[in-house]
Order: sequence, then structure tokens, then C-alpha cells
Amino acid sequence: MAMERVQKVLARCGVASRRASEQLIEAGRVKVNGQVVTTLGVKVDPAVDRIEVDGRPIRPLPTKVYYVLYKPTGVISSCRDPEGRVTVLDLLHGVKERVYPVGRLDYDSEGLVFLTNDGETAQILGHPRYQVRKSYLVEVQGFPSEKDIARLRRGIKLSDGWTAPAHVEVVQRLQDTTILTLDIHEGRNRQIRRMCDAIGHPVVFLKRFRIGPLDLEGLEPGQFRRLRPQEIKELLAFTARAKEAFPRRK
Repeated sequence: MAMERVQKVLARCGVASRRASEQLIEAGRVKVNGQVVTTLGVKVDPAVDRIEVDGRPIRPLPTKVYYVLYKPTGVISSCRDPEGRVTVLDLLHGVKERVYPVGRLDYDSEGLVFLTNDGETAQILGHPRYQVRKSYLVEVQGFPSEKDIARLRRGIKLSDGWTAPAHVEVVQRLQDTTILTLDIHEGRNRQIRRMCDAIGHPVVFLKRFRIGPLDLEGLEPGQFRRLRPQEIKELLAFTARAKEAFPRRK
């Protein structure tokens, strides 16, 4: 029997990312052979055991798929929203596979969202342990000083702890605002906005334009595309290197 942890099976079958699958288990939404499972260490044989999420049996996905979406502002970067707002999945017209977004992008921000049913790739791109760089174009109020920029580069103390050092460059100073590029590998809630608030220069525009090897080439807000074979090859090579550089602790 090929025994695997339940959350790994859920991620591999495209239900959700590894971390999101763990949350489903802890919330009591997963059953194995009719019994609710709330322990993360439980192992199953997906070829034999019946696994259900919210009462629906999961089935192995025959093909892994990868999409990039240019999320407009006013769209939720999750699979569903209790308030009934538009989600990134609502924009994937004609996509038949069950995919899910990796990481988060604020409701009032725009830019690149990656969606897939490949649990392992999602885990590597989304988990801060693997230090995948995410690049943003940021317009802030006023004119940050060199001291302000240095604080961002060193790390900012937020309510949930210190941020990791960021790569920051000043692109242009306009009449009342400054345009920056800012690279981070974390994904805390509204992190960049909170970092800029902390130096006294609130964000007025925020666009994510790159995640690791992925970019927004050829896309306008609201558009998406499936990765080309060469892009998939490069993505999987990138995640393989990240996995080797930052192995999971046993």
C-alpha cells in the first residue's frame, strides 16, 4: 500500500495547497472512510481509502495545469468569499480543471496571481521557507528618504514581528508620490502596505508583476493564460532548485 498523509493527498489531487489542506483537516471538513479526520499525521492509501471533503469524494487529477492571471483591483484572491464578492476563480472563464490560487494579493491591489492544481509546486511557491521572490511596483505618498528606504531593506517591525529584508529601488519621483520596486519572499496579510505605512509613506498603488520565474507577459487586467510548455519546464526546474536549497525539516 502506498500510504501518504491526508493533507499531501489533498494537495496532490488539487483540492487546496498543503497548508490550506491542513486547515481543512483541522476544521473537521475531511473524512476518511466515513470518519472525520482532524489529525494531520493520519496516513491513507488514495487507491483504497475513500477520502471526502465537505461530503464530496476527491479524485486524482489526470493532468497538472498552470495558469497566470492578471488580477484587477476589487477581486478576491481566494476560491470563495462569504460576502459574495468576485473571486479570481470567477475570472477563469472556460477553465474546466479545479485549480486554486497560490498565496494572496490584496483586494485593492492588482497583478499576478498563479493558479494550479499541482500541490507541491503551490507549496514551494507559496511558503516563505523557500524564499521565492515576489516583485511589486509600488507607488507611495510623498518622498521616502534614504533612511526610510534603508529601513525597508533591513526589515520593518510590524505587529506580527519583523519582516525579512526587502530589495527596494526608487524608480521615479513624481509630483506628490514616489514609485518603487519592492521584492519580498514573505506573504503576510497586506505586508507591503503595512511596511510602507510604518515608514510614513502609505501606498496609493500596488501591482505584483513577478513571482519567481512567472510574469504578466501579454496580459491585461482580468485576463489569464495557461503556461506554455517551456514555461512549465522552467517553473518546475525553479521549484526543484528551491526544494533542494531549502529542504523540509524532519
